[in-house]
Amino acid sequence: MKLNRLVLPLVLALTAMLATTGCRHQFNGKVTNIPGHRGAVVGGDQTDMNTKPFNPADNTGINANPAPVPFTANNQNPNGTIPTSTDWSPGDMNQDRDKLAAYTVHFKFDSAVVQDSEQANVASVGQALTSDPTAKLLIEGNCDERGTEEYNRSLGERRALALREALAKDGVDPLRIRTISYGKDKPADPGHDEAAWAKNRRGDFVYCTPKAPVQ
Repeated sequence: MKLNRLVLPLVLALTAMLATTGCRHQFNGKVTNIPGHRGAVVGGDQTDMNTKPFNPADNTGINANPAPVPFTANNQNPNGTIPTSTDWSPGDMNQDRDKLAAYTVHFKFDSAVVQDSEQANVASVGQALTSDPTAKLLIEGNCDERGTEEYNRSLGERRALALREALAKDGVDPLRIRTISYGKDKPADPGHDEAAWAKNRRGDFVYCTPKAPVQ
């Protein structure tokens, strides 16, 4: 009992001292950032490399301003596609479907690859466009009747785009070319056999020229 009487006052005194002095202590140490944490460090002086101010002159290890790749007849643009013009519409021009009808390109079943045997037709279309700088070209992609409507629309578009790319590689400005897909809606032959299907897997070329101004 005498020991408790001596210890109790000491405990109370120590508790009172901690209550008055403990909150004055400031943390002055350094804190290590958690990897991947982007927030500022609280209570420390370590710099977070993820949040440091951007220095335009500091391009170590990165290509801050990559040189653009110019489009050429044998090169696609930087994002991997051939540019498409929206400055003209086939509906606003004279359309001659007969001029290039002899150069229709045909495709293998379920394919959008321009075959080597069709390259001469592509070259002839390119020559026709080169001879008249004012002319434009509409390419219509078509399919045979097999397959769903949605699939054939997509395949027809891929065929038309493949022909546009082939012409671009031959030196034709792709901005002079527009494409459209009719899927299986415009068969050249209404038959239901392989002979008809072979005719319907095609890309048609429509020669477009400016309309004369209205007087």
